[in-house]
Amino acid sequence: MKIIKDPVHGYVEVEDFALALLDSPALQRLRYIKQLGFSYLVYPGANHTRFEHSLGTMFLADVASRRFGLSDDERTLVVAAALLHDIGHGPFSHASEPLMEEFLHCTHDEIDEVVEEKAGDLLRASAIDPDELCAVVRGKHPLSGIIHGDLDVDRMDYLLRDAYYTGAPYGSVDAQRLIRHLIRTDTGTVLDENGVNAAESLLIARTLMRPTVYFHHVSRIGESMFQLAVLEHLDGAKKEACQHLLRMDDASCMHALRTSEKPVARDLSLRLYERRLYKRAIYAGSDQVSTPLFEQGAPIEKCREFAEKIASEAGLQSHEVLVDIPAIPSEMSLGVRVKNRHTVVGFKEISPRIQTLNATRREQWRLGVYTLPQHRDLVAEVGCEVLHIKKPTRQDTLF
Repeated sequence: MKIIKDPVHGYVEVEDFALALLDSPALQRLRYIKQLGFSYLVYPGANHTRFEHSLGTMFLADVASRRFGLSDDERTLVVAAALLHDIGHGPFSHASEPLMEEFLHCTHDEIDEVVEEKAGDLLRASAIDPDELCAVVRGKHPLSGIIHGDLDVDRMDYLLRDAYYTGAPYGSVDAQRLIRHLIRTDTGTVLDENGVNAAESLLIARTLMRPTVYFHHVSRIGESMFQLAVLEHLDGAKKEACQHLLRMDDASCMHALRTSEKPVARDLSLRLYERRLYKRAIYAGSDQVSTPLFEQGAPIEKCREFAEKIASEAGLQSHEVLVDIPAIPSEMSLGVRVKNRHTVVGFKEISPRIQTLNATRREQWRLGVYTLPQHRDLVAEVGCEVLHIKKPTRQDTLF
């Protein structure tokens, strides 16, 4: 048993089986992967890592497992899955996710290969089935809901941790109270009515953290610049080279880009390092675009097609325009039911706030077109034509 002091949860106990995993190369690599990607360009304190988050998720998973009365084997499985759930992340966390989908056709949740290679023997030594653990992480296991569900410990930890390190006052979640009022039944997880306020605080935190932290425009610009740098660097590369780069940590990846043979990759990575960022030419809400066209967002290759067309019509080089079209947020819904003294009802029947929060999330969505500062007006004019964006009126710009 080892005790680790965590700034969010206090003293965290790490059992021997978890300590062996914690010391494995797969987990230690996460010390060098920023939890929030390029958010440090906005919030100087946002330098926390996936390693810290994994430790916090493990702690809350253990609390939840004990609350649910899981057997020792089940608890060990869930705790190990919580600890390893993020080892599939590429450099700068979610910034590299579209690149993994583009080049490797997988997401960070598909960790089977990494688990077997880096931690398979350690897991089997603790009587943990690696395949079963990967199923928990992918959400394909009866116990997945603890770390991969409506009220999961993964989300509880990252909201608390991200708010702590950014200083944003919006991520407050009473995780311990929420876990204490969850009840595991044969038909799923039920929330005691005394935990409704805690559940609502989680939904509110998700909604408020989205535009201020997770989708802040400077973070999105940094991600877009990074993604184009990687695309340029890997142009013509074989799958093995792509896989090698996307398994690096942040520093190694940036070094590879800054020493790339491709001048565009070198220039973009140097701009990121020196914080000489592209600027917003267009930042359009859902009321300015053809919503059905962009409802699901646009994959990275489609965004590059749009960017190249805008650049061509504006007489610019293709790398001087970036297009960022995230998916319009899906509606939040809590599948958990609420138990009061008399009956069990759906969460919406107890809390009507979800409808308001979903409308807010939709209003927060933005389509971004970014370029060098000197080209903003030109790119805005051409980009509105290419993407069929309704130009904001003078009245709109006042708000």
